[in-house]
Amino acid sequence: MKSLTRLAVIVVLAIIAGAAMFLSTWDIPAPVTPVEKVLSNDRFPK
Repeated sequence: MKSLTRLAVIVVLAIIAGAAMFLSTWDIPAPVTPVEKVLSNDRFPK
């Protein structure tokens, strides 16, 4: 039973390490949709 627990911990640590490596090397693309918002003149002091 002790070896099964040790194996389960090693597998969980390997999954966490793999996920961390994947997220650190993943090149997430920046959003490309333009954002246009109309601001009223009343919001700015004169």
